[in-house]
Amino acid sequence: MTLKDIAKLSNVSTSTVSRVLNEDPTLSVQEETRQRILDIAKENQYIPVKKKIKQTYRMVLVHWFTREQELEDDYYLAIRLGIENACHEHGIQLDKIFKDEQTPKHSAYDGVIALGKFGSDEIDTMKKLGKHIVFVDSSPDESNYDCVVIDFEQAMNQAIEHLLSVGVKTIGYIGGREYTNSGQPIGERREQYFRSYFNHTFDKFMHVGKFSIQSGYLMMKEALAHKERAEAYIIASDPLAIGALRACYEAHVKVPEEISFVSFNDIPQAKFTIPSLTTVKIHQKYMGHTAIELLLERIKGRDISKKIIVSTKLMVRHSTRETKI
Repeated sequence: MTLKDIAKLSNVSTSTVSRVLNEDPTLSVQEETRQRILDIAKENQYIPVKKKIKQTYRMVLVHWFTREQELEDDYYLAIRLGIENACHEHGIQLDKIFKDEQTPKHSAYDGVIALGKFGSDEIDTMKKLGKHIVFVDSSPDESNYDCVVIDFEQAMNQAIEHLLSVGVKTIGYIGGREYTNSGQPIGERREQYFRSYFNHTFDKFMHVGKFSIQSGYLMMKEALAHKERAEAYIIASDPLAIGALRACYEAHVKVPEEISFVSFNDIPQAKFTIPSLTTVKIHQKYMGHTAIELLLERIKGRDISKKIIVSTKLMVRHSTRETKI
């Protein structure tokens, strides 16, 4: 017996039957008609089809930064917002563990999002939180875990080719070194690609410190103090570039007339610096959203690991020359 059958026997519409059986208080119908519908449903042992209850999941975000570190660099903040937005869209409950925060007692999460770079000991700890783990911005074990990373080769090619296209002959590099929370050094893909691309020709123009505005400022001061400097610098993050701009301003070195910059990430502040930064846009929020989609696929039964490589886009602004000189 269906709603359509009851409607036919009651000589009313299917909509009316549905509203009567669901006790819709806004329905205006004669009592005789209402009772006829109820009697027919009862006589035929009609059982209403209950709405399916949407499955809700509980996931945990494990961050390799402290809350304070995240505020200093918008890169990971944007990824986290993408994760949170995706969880909201899917009705997923999300817990968060920042660096140096106590791991929650709950240990049966449907999914674990590992944001940043982690050592083997930290990964072992994450395994205890849940079966499914996705790594965002790193890929420590692609054969066993899903990961979402950016296309570093594409990003570096975009930066280098743009500088060469506007007539730059010598290119330097300003970047940072990173370590896992257990002290393991992490290879910097941009730095490695730079050395390889130019076959170590421009190694003398390389400066590597920390990923911070202050470090960018100090490294640029060091570069400007050298007798010979590069015409342009690829800078591994926008905050580093902001520090470098300050150093140039203090030294009365004009950007881009005397020196050009291409940086990475395209944080909101990049378009408001003077001059505005030419930078490689990283789609951080999309990375976060993709991580949740991967976990949902795992929960539904996918057992083959996936590596998602997210493309980048060069945002040409005013920290690089416009044409060849």
